[in-house]
Amino acid sequence: MPRDTIFALSSGALPSGIAVVRLSGPATRTVIRKMAGTLPPPRQAQLRDIKSGEGNQLDRGLVLFFPGPASFTGEDCGELHLHGGRAVVTAVLEALGAFPGLRMAEAGEFTRRAFLNGKIDLPGAEALSDLIAAETEAQRRFALANTTEAHRKLYDKWRQQLIRARALIEAELDFADESDVPGSVADTVWPEVAALRDVITAHAATYRDAEIIRDGFQVVIIGAPNAGKSTLLNALARREVAIVTDEPGTTRDVLEVALDIGGMKVVLADTAGIREAEGRVEAIGIERSLERARKADLVLLLEDMAAPHPVEIPGGAQAIRIGTKSDLVPPGSRPQDYDCVISAHTGEGLDRLLGLLREASEGFSSCIGNVLPFRARHVALLNEAAAELGFALERENDGLELRAENLRRAGQALAQILGEIDVEHLLDEIFSTFCVGK
Repeated sequence: MPRDTIFALSSGALPSGIAVVRLSGPATRTVIRKMAGTLPPPRQAQLRDIKSGEGNQLDRGLVLFFPGPASFTGEDCGELHLHGGRAVVTAVLEALGAFPGLRMAEAGEFTRRAFLNGKIDLPGAEALSDLIAAETEAQRRFALANTTEAHRKLYDKWRQQLIRARALIEAELDFADESDVPGSVADTVWPEVAALRDVITAHAATYRDAEIIRDGFQVVIIGAPNAGKSTLLNALARREVAIVTDEPGTTRDVLEVALDIGGMKVVLADTAGIREAEGRVEAIGIERSLERARKADLVLLLEDMAAPHPVEIPGGAQAIRIGTKSDLVPPGSRPQDYDCVISAHTGEGLDRLLGLLREASEGFSSCIGNVLPFRARHVALLNEAAAELGFALERENDGLELRAENLRRAGQALAQILGEIDVEHLLDEIFSTFCVGK
């Protein structure tokens, strides 16, 4: 376990009304006593003069002390609530760095120590990272739900089922001649293993729902050149994201903008106009558009009602058909086969379009309270566990020792999700996504 004491600015960018400097480690008591005069009572904020190790006053603010193990990191922790000026914070950080055994924290090191000290499991740490990065209400609620121990309870339950199955198999192997050990456990163990494999496989398949909540509901705008795709993107974003001209083929690359619609993150992508390309560069842009549309959660198929050029929906994707430039077409002359009719210039139909986008994406918010795998590594390990169970079920003619080994490996994969074994190589990557003071 790390024995040095770390410190960092844990609040937002400076200058600010208040700046919070956090400490964690064995020297926390000594440092706070030296800088604040005396150690405050545990978990009570007290107003103190904050001084350097040489006794020079740096600021006057609140001081808190959290004795371990009843702290976030499980170690002695402290907080200095300062005035949020750059000079004040710099002076305090320099004073802390002058104490022997103290150093500036690395990215995510406070949370990493909490994990190493058993205060939080790995999915909880990952959920905490998502909570910090949350941009919408759905992301916040989903990340907060994942900070509970729901994942640990679920995966531990599955591991206990595997442990029980292995125990029965190994009892038959080791004590086959004992009267109180049944002659065969296959009739009870393998149906349960098959059911568990199906449950784990179905659970892994729900990752797509979690991915949409975390990364956004992907919406792609397609249509013929000059159908109004870039104009619509700018209108919904309420800023100039894409260049708008009357020249066909202006948009070559996919342009994205993220919107908050009903608390859900919706990623809107403007693509190249679909037509017979006149050059290699434009052809590449059109192919990218079609590929992006095939992978989208929803396609907005735009058609200029004043000069229609039909475009097929690629790959049978879910789509909303939109007639554009309604300001150029009298109401009686408009085709009736559109889901929505809009004008980005007058604003007609934009509220209805936003309503349709909300209806299409809000169904995923109902998944927020469910226990879902929310990282790609969770899915990989869940699929690995299900595959090992599948191998055990298929090897009916092999010895029980080999089939029991498959069950052990499946349990090991579940343990890796929680960070209980063989995860050292993942820690640097996971905690590097945190800010320094977290």
